[in-house]
Amino acid sequence: MALSNHLFNKRKAEPPPERPIVPVPGARTSAAPGTTVTPPAAAPPAVSPVVAGPAGMPGGSKLTVGPNIKLKGVEITDCDTLAVEGMVEAIMDSRLMQILAGGAFKGSAEVDIAEIHGQFDGNLTVRQKLTVHATGKVTGSVRYTKLVVEEGGQLNGDVQFGATVAHQPSSQGKPAAPLGGDGGRSP
Repeated sequence: MALSNHLFNKRKAEPPPERPIVPVPGARTSAAPGTTVTPPAAAPPAVSPVVAGPAGMPGGSKLTVGPNIKLKGVEITDCDTLAVEGMVEAIMDSRLMQILAGGAFKGSAEVDIAEIHGQFDGNLTVRQKLTVHATGKVTGSVRYTKLVVEEGGQLNGDVQFGATVAHQPSSQGKPAAPLGGDGGRSP
């Protein structure tokens, strides 16, 4: 079997094609003897803007569930940004979750930042900031560190400050019995 140089899309790097020099209209190309020509100021290079999230997070791995799309029964991990315009039923851990107007999320989510314009129903843990916008509705068990609710935004259910659920102390403050089963007593 003969092998090709293009096996597995491995090719030698080709230099980019040379671009022709296009004269700028109205620019002088020659000067009289003894005079100096100052070139016109160059325009700044075109820079494509980096789309940043509300907390200034640059774009990274992003999952967008568009309108009229239903994503059901999945676990979403290693996702920097989840943008929901349709319907998602999932378990997820992400940096930023944006539920846009008309979007809905049902399930469990642990995120750094949550912006809710649509509906969230389930268990939500926000490690940094939860923002419920005027069109947003959050229902279920919610844990947050910082909370912003705009006028008209709804927040219903078990809502607690603190991104992690604190463990309940043992009954009546008594220390737990050792694992020996005899309560530490020997006959």
